[in-house]
Amino acid sequence: MAYHVLPDLVIHDDDIVVTYIHASGPGGQNVNKVATAAQIRFDAARCATLTSRLRARLRLLAGSRMTRDGIVILTAQRFRSQSRNREDAIERLLDLLRQAAHVPTRRIATRPSRTQRRRRMDDKSRRARIKQGRGRPTAE
Repeated sequence: MAYHVLPDLVIHDDDIVVTYIHASGPGGQNVNKVATAAQIRFDAARCATLTSRLRARLRLLAGSRMTRDGIVILTAQRFRSQSRNREDAIERLLDLLRQAAHVPTRRIATRPSRTQRRRRMDDKSRRARIKQGRGRPTAE
């Protein structure tokens, strides 16, 4: 099975390793018997469909969720079933990859106009006069 992240980016099922672990938190007697939390491992360093630019952005976005070897580890335990937790973890991985594929637009530095600077300074002077008038009256 293949997951379509973007029209030109496809992640194959072979690139994702799913293991099931015990979920933390409340769950009664069942929590100690059934491993419902899904933990997925995605080897971004060895994935052939990722570009080097995408790998670099993924490393920044993943943060501590990515190991030194380039493996992204995500754990999902919101639901009580293995299948829903597996789907949740894979969807979170795909969202992370979509964010990494998005190229942010560069900000163009602009300067405020002379009129804007003058208006700002006038406003500051006006506020200063108002605040000075709030002080304790002098004994004259």
